Amino acid sequence: MLVLVNTAAALLLFPLLVFVQSLDPAFNDDVLGLIVFKAGLTDPQSRLTSWNEEDDSACNWVGVKCDPTSNRVSELLLDGFSLSGHLGRSLIRLQSLKVLQLSRNNFSGTINPILTQIPYLETIDLSQNSLSGSIPEEIFQQCGSLKEISLAKNNLTGLIPQSLTSCTNLKRLNFSSNLLSGQLFSGLWSLSSLRLLDLSDNLFEGEIPIGIDSLSVLKAVSFSKNKFVGWLPENIGNCLLLKSVDFGGNYFSGGLPISMRKLGFCRYLDVSGNLLAGDFPDWIGDMRSLEFLDVSSNNFSGQIPVTVGNLQSLKEVNFSNNRFTGNLPESFGDCVNIKVLDVGQNLLSGNMPSWIFKLSLERVSLSGNRYSGSMVIPSWMQSYQILRVLDLSSNALTGEIPSAIGNFSQLQALNISRNSLVGSIPASIGQLNTTLVLDMSYNQLHGSIPVEIGNCSSLTSLVLSRNNLTGPISVSIATLSNLELLDLSFNNFSGSLPKELTNLSHLVTFNVSFNNLEGELPVGGFFNTITPSSVTGNPSLCGSIVNHSCPAVHPKPLVLNPNSSVSNHTPLSQNLRHKRIVLSISSLVAIAAAIFIALGVVIVSILNVKARTSMARSANALTFSGTGDDYSPSNETEANSYGKLVMFSGDVDFESGAHALLNKNCELGRGGFGSVYKTDLRCGRAVAIKKLNTTSLVKSRDDFEREVKRLGKIKHENLVQLEGYYWTPSLQLLINEYISGGSLHKHLHEVEYSGSLLTWRQRFKIIVCTAKGLAHLHRLNLIHYNIKSSNVMIEVSGEAKVGDFGLAKLLPALDRYILSSKVQSALGYMAPEFACQTVKITEKCDVYGFGVLILEVITGKRPVEYMEDDVVVLCDMVREALDEGRVEECIDKKLNGGYSMEEAIPVIKLGLICASQVPSNRPDMEEVIRILELIQCPSESQEELE
Repeated sequence: MLVLVNTAAALLLFPLLVFVQSLDPAFNDDVLGLIVFKAGLTDPQSRLTSWNEEDDSACNWVGVKCDPTSNRVSELLLDGFSLSGHLGRSLIRLQSLKVLQLSRNNFSGTINPILTQIPYLETIDLSQNSLSGSIPEEIFQQCGSLKEISLAKNNLTGLIPQSLTSCTNLKRLNFSSNLLSGQLFSGLWSLSSLRLLDLSDNLFEGEIPIGIDSLSVLKAVSFSKNKFVGWLPENIGNCLLLKSVDFGGNYFSGGLPISMRKLGFCRYLDVSGNLLAGDFPDWIGDMRSLEFLDVSSNNFSGQIPVTVGNLQSLKEVNFSNNRFTGNLPESFGDCVNIKVLDVGQNLLSGNMPSWIFKLSLERVSLSGNRYSGSMVIPSWMQSYQILRVLDLSSNALTGEIPSAIGNFSQLQALNISRNSLVGSIPASIGQLNTTLVLDMSYNQLHGSIPVEIGNCSSLTSLVLSRNNLTGPISVSIATLSNLELLDLSFNNFSGSLPKELTNLSHLVTFNVSFNNLEGELPVGGFFNTITPSSVTGNPSLCGSIVNHSCPAVHPKPLVLNPNSSVSNHTPLSQNLRHKRIVLSISSLVAIAAAIFIALGVVIVSILNVKARTSMARSANALTFSGTGDDYSPSNETEANSYGKLVMFSGDVDFESGAHALLNKNCELGRGGFGSVYKTDLRCGRAVAIKKLNTTSLVKSRDDFEREVKRLGKIKHENLVQLEGYYWTPSLQLLINEYISGGSLHKHLHEVEYSGSLLTWRQRFKIIVCTAKGLAHLHRLNLIHYNIKSSNVMIEVSGEAKVGDFGLAKLLPALDRYILSSKVQSALGYMAPEFACQTVKITEKCDVYGFGVLILEVITGKRPVEYMEDDVVVLCDMVREALDEGRVEECIDKKLNGGYSMEEAIPVIKLGLICASQVPSNRPDMEEVIRILELIQCPSESQEELE
């Protein structure tokens, strides 16, 4: 048997075999061609072991079929053989080949144009390989016999060859899932024999050329997931035999062409993910063969027409993410074959349509609308044994959860979050033993978790957060062995956490924050890896995770039993002495507490006096036009007792002398920590000097200098460099590099910067740069505490740098309340954990501020805006708009459409996730950077973000 050799060996083998054939005319061409083809392949599964060069015929080989008359190879069927290698020239010897099926392998390299020199070739299927390069023009220059060609799911680039028009007998053309680009040429419509045309999932652009209606026998067309613009082909309806039409995932505008109503045989229609607008046409009811209808993620408005009831073959319908109003027409009830109904994220209103449960539905989504009233589930319905997914989230439903919910015995996902449901969780919930996902969060449910929840044995996700649930956390939850996510946060649960929860071996996400839980946290299992934020907001919890040791167990005071003999107990005198000791300790604790409180009052008073005195001294010492006697410029030296100026570079030569460090005419701005001034060095380079106004809280000089020098060593392209400092007991200055482009806040909100409008690409770059700067700080275990647009500086080149980091490290007396007023001076950026004294402040507070910053950059609006009669919180406004499908309204109007929705919406969602109320739900900054890299459209070069 011939041993497999590499491609180079195959090329050497080919002329040798040709020579052998010339000596022996009986040597079969098909055997020769296939043996040489095999020699250039890697066959990891040894699927081609039956291919033997000593055979006279290849007809009995695996994957080979022959014509019974001529005994020549007519079909080569190697689909899914895991072969790799290149498509060599040897296949041209198979002169009787009609079908070449090489799909689902790992062939690489370019397409060999010699394939079409096989005279009778009718089918070429090279789909699902790793072919690259452009499609050669030559491949279609002799394609008169070609009827089917599929190059789908490769890495092909470039244009569709114009020579394709030569394939006049072509019936099926599939170039989907490649990287093909450019505009379509009208010559495609000359392929009048086409039955299938699939160009989906490529990079095609421009408008669809006129003339598609000349494909009179076309039965399936897909242009989805490209960048086509303009209107849908106006005469598409003249292709009367069409059964499948897919234009989804493009930028088509306008409405549905009226000619579509003639497509009486059409079963599949997808126009989702475009910019189609206007009322949805009544004539949709004329397309009576429709089984699948998807118009989601457009801008359709008005009411859903009642004529949809004519579509009695309909199985799946998706009207989600539009602007439909009114209620669902009851005529939907005539669509007796419908299995999937999704009308989520619209403006539908009225009572929840109970008739939907009378259909044989498998999946239902009414989420993100304005439905109100109670959850009415009729006592008799078709869907009890069929319904798999029910999503009623983000509406205005009221009343209690009906006990009939437990009758959905096959339900896999139930989401009724973000409504106004009241009452308790019905015990019938335990009947949902096939349910995987259960979300009842953001309601007003009360009472305890029913023990029957333990019967939901398939649950992988249980979310009951943001309710008014009380009582202990049911130990029955510990029996849910498949649970991966458990969120019980923001309720009123009490008692201790059941130790049995440690048995949940698959649990990945756990959150019981902000309840009234107490006692020692369980040890073992996933509790060894949870973060403090997942249990925060429970002041009475103790354990190493929350850095709060549990109180020691003291012996209970002895109680004398008058009915017992003295001999069986401790002597009375000893008990009385113990009692006196206990009372003495209690008294001491009370006295110590009183002394501590009094001492605290005195200290606060002294600090206040000191602060006022220091501020007065600072005002006297700081003379903007004085002689500068308070300054002693040096490099790590102190000339007198008044002050010390240190520049880490050694350059302390200021243009107007040290006395001009602070020039009131050059003030750049003021913040929570102090004012900032611009000053020039003698060499002409400018620096920015921050005068700290928190003197009474500053560390001692040694600690201050040590911390400043540490900050001065932090260097990163997206962080403002600290270059030096000035110290006196009453005045501290920080000397930073000067960023000439100004702050992000000024670019977004101040009139004088309106001429330098930030483009979408510049805004995206600013977000990425800020994320990289924060990530570097977090890698150094340094929390910024003060993320806001005025602390993000913009270089002339467009690079962003984060400033004012590490200031909290200089001020040890700062607690979170001072931070709330001093550091978090810009309202709206402050993470909610600042309001809770028991919650540990982590890097996640920076992530929250960054999330708000993202929304500020995208919308151009301040984190909090005060209207005449209202206060608008940016996070809430954007979240509501996203829920209602109005997210485009939030994007800064100054961008004037110059942005990519493919990037804008994911970035907005990222901002909202970062600004989550629960710290554990926020990603870390490294994750944020990876997400931003994924969001960036592939058409944008990476250099633009570097």
